[in-house]
Amino acid sequence: MNTISEIIRREIQKCGILPFDRFMELALYCPDFGYYETNKDIGRLGDFYTSVSVGALFGRLLAFQFAEWLESLPAAVGKLSIVEAGAHDGRLAGDILGWLQAARPALFDQIEYCILEPSARRRQWQRETLADLAPKIRWGDSFQSLFPADEEPGSPPGLNGIVFSNEFLDALPVRRLGWDAATRNWFEWGVTWEDGRCVWSRLDAKGFRFALPELEAVLPDGYTVESSRAAEAWWSEAANTLGRGWLLTFDYGAEARDLFSPSRTLGTLRAYFRHHATRDLLANPGEQDLTAHVNFSAIRDAGEAAGLTTGFFGTQAGFLTQILAKSAGGTALGGWDAKQTRQFQTLTHPEHLGRAFTVLAQGK
Repeated sequence: MNTISEIIRREIQKCGILPFDRFMELALYCPDFGYYETNKDIGRLGDFYTSVSVGALFGRLLAFQFAEWLESLPAAVGKLSIVEAGAHDGRLAGDILGWLQAARPALFDQIEYCILEPSARRRQWQRETLADLAPKIRWGDSFQSLFPADEEPGSPPGLNGIVFSNEFLDALPVRRLGWDAATRNWFEWGVTWEDGRCVWSRLDAKGFRFALPELEAVLPDGYTVESSRAAEAWWSEAANTLGRGWLLTFDYGAEARDLFSPSRTLGTLRAYFRHHATRDLLANPGEQDLTAHVNFSAIRDAGEAAGLTTGFFGTQAGFLTQILAKSAGGTALGGWDAKQTRQFQTLTHPEHLGRAFTVLAQGK
């Protein structure tokens, strides 16, 4: 039994059945022992690939777009910030800042790069990667720590610029809910302990309802779907912290109507270990990645409720292709060769990463 399993077992002893979102939180983020605390490698050496694994082009394309957005803001907004959540080992931050420093030195001098990171261990990984850029970067464990609210009532938020994440929201804890066709009610999947291992057990969903009653009439018994209050709350907080600028994410996900699919009777939750997906979500907690599709309808609505306007919602291929077109086919990025072409094809081809990731960009 590993340490995370023992921690989970003790919590189950106290509460009887552990809600899955708490299991996921412990498995991924438990200090010192969680998956993201102990697994630094991504890409070929890790359990999954990201756009950052492809090479520096992803960061350079983002930097070009960020420069365009930031340079369009009025001078009256003052200090400009780029805030990254889920920076992992800091490579994407290095790629973005490296391009800005070389291609937009005046803007580089004006901005502050902030990394939203609650983990001391991951902050250390990032500091090691970004040692040469350390004076440009500020770390915080929350929006409030990075941009404390002004004491004067009604004062505007202190963040003007860009808040973004790449494969962050899909790793936030989710509730796992199932449909009981006999009672026509949702129940919640929780976790209990039997015979030395974690097993599934049902919890009362306490009146939970999706806003899709027409679908509930035809759902099969046991139909499973996820709900991420954490992702919606994070997006809402980011939107409300933003004074002027943009909120951007790249992630696995779909609109609400597409998450209810006949082919997804067991939901979108997956575990990943050494690039292989598995539905054994409770096996070896802390040793495999857990991820669920983002409900983009919910987070888009949360942003619009906070006063943001949706500027882009679509595939990664569409978003990056737009940037490439604005950069004159890559020439404005500082050179384009066969290596860059291969990286771009991997980032945008529908059989690689182009269709796998959805992009949402909202502005204020």
